Amino acid sequence: MHGVVDPSIFATERGIWAVKWSFIGLFITAILQVFVVYYSGSISLLADTIHNFGDALTAIPLLFAFLLSSRKPTYRFTYGYGRVEDLAGVAVVLMILISAIVAGYESIDRIIHPENVTFLWAVAVAAVIGFIGNETVAQLRLRVGKEIGSAALVADGYHARTDGWTSLAVLFGAIGVYLGFPLADPIIGLAITIAIFWIVWDSAKTIFTRLLDGVDPEIPKEIFHAAHHVSGLRKVTDVKVRWLGHRLHAEISITVDASLSVEQGHEIAKEVRHELLHHLRYLSDATIHVDPITASGPAYHGIPEHTHEGLPPHSHERLGGFAEKR
Repeated sequence: MHGVVDPSIFATERGIWAVKWSFIGLFITAILQVFVVYYSGSISLLADTIHNFGDALTAIPLLFAFLLSSRKPTYRFTYGYGRVEDLAGVAVVLMILISAIVAGYESIDRIIHPENVTFLWAVAVAAVIGFIGNETVAQLRLRVGKEIGSAALVADGYHARTDGWTSLAVLFGAIGVYLGFPLADPIIGLAITIAIFWIVWDSAKTIFTRLLDGVDPEIPKEIFHAAHHVSGLRKVTDVKVRWLGHRLHAEISITVDASLSVEQGHEIAKEVRHELLHHLRYLSDATIHVDPITASGPAYHGIPEHTHEGLPPHSHERLGGFAEKR
């Protein structure tokens, strides 16, 4: 059975579960690393540890967003609170950016003022722990994020995966120091910083695309395809889709025969909505507007130039969306 409420509740609970356990995993990883940083003085491991702490803290805005998105819509927030999840994604990107700046500063400072790195075997072990911890968290975030359609959680998952590989870079830094290249450690730290900045850029593109109501171009195409499974539908003239957190909302204009009654047109609209909920995995609801074939498309919904109440002559044009291509 496809409803509006139950799938959303399930997605929110899955998101909270993933955020909780990813926070625990990364926090434990960072705590284990901080002891090694203290005794070894490894700047590359410090950069990795700072980033792991920052990554763990990204769970806080995500948890807040998932909890708030579970609240019901109100007269003020008629679409609910799903957009908070996208704002949490912005907070995630800012946290990653701050960790990159801190790690970069420490790396450059160590290049200018070199210090000995000790307990290289412990640094190597901590690097492997960092890789295992981040990859475990990455798999959890990516699996659940893709399952529920959360861009913020998916972005954080790819972020954790890249962090795992940067943790292995720390291992190479320790090997470099062991082979007699002391600057290998801060240089690796600087390389990690560059990788973090790349993550910031990539994650920011994803998050801000959603904030601007951007969607995968295949989604409108899938809507056109799914709608035409319904008998009695003549064509689809307008499609608008937007993400509200990890849920999709669609507004669609369809055309039916002008001879149909209002009740018959309504039944076709209901069936179109039913098909869309079956075919689009993350769709939470769809608003269907029904046009007769004799007045189909955005051009028939504009109000021509007129005047009233002493106002200057004006019109009310309707903003059209994507029309189906023939």
